[in-house]
Amino acid sequence: MLGNKNIYVLALALAVGASTAALAQAAGSGASTVTKVGIVGIQEAIANTNEGKKELDALQQKFAPKQAELKTMNDDIDGLKKQLQAQGDKLSEDERGKRVKAIEEKQKRLQRDYEDAQNEFQQAEQEVVNRLGKKMLEILEKYAKSNGYSVVLDVSSPQTPVLWASQSTNITKELVDAYNAEVPVAGTAPKPAGSGAAARPPATATPKKP
Repeated sequence: MLGNKNIYVLALALAVGASTAALAQAAGSGASTVTKVGIVGIQEAIANTNEGKKELDALQQKFAPKQAELKTMNDDIDGLKKQLQAQGDKLSEDERGKRVKAIEEKQKRLQRDYEDAQNEFQQAEQEVVNRLGKKMLEILEKYAKSNGYSVVLDVSSPQTPVLWASQSTNITKELVDAYNAEVPVAGTAPKPAGSGAAARPPATATPKKP
């Protein structure tokens, strides 16, 4: 990927109002109520769906030529710097000044091109994550309701307020399987319900709520 990108947090709370009201009612009546809470790495879930893998791989391939171009520019600058260092004592002050200026101009152009490519990649990646994230949120809501969850929290970011949670509450893999079953991707064999998600870095963007 081109450069480092900020990671944002998405907290998903399903039926929080109803859950809170139920808890309050139970507390008032002395009844015992069990609130089922789940956690999910929403970025990891999106990136590990069959559709997510296909979309993000296509994005990498799309920007591969630009990455190669930036590397060539960087290698060219490194070569000019080495030449200047090796020939510096033999060059006139005027010639040395011209070469230094040429290197500086190439560096500025490289920096501009790098920033432009980074911004373009981030925007394209965010579009993919938002588009797939909208479908993921719908599937998450269906899964949570059908499995009796009152609250589902996103723990994609290390800054999440969730300090600890049992691994049994993590439904990331279940959401990946549910997504793959509901959104088939051409040319990709569906995963059996017990298989683990393929390991890959989580998406660096966060889906926005529709």
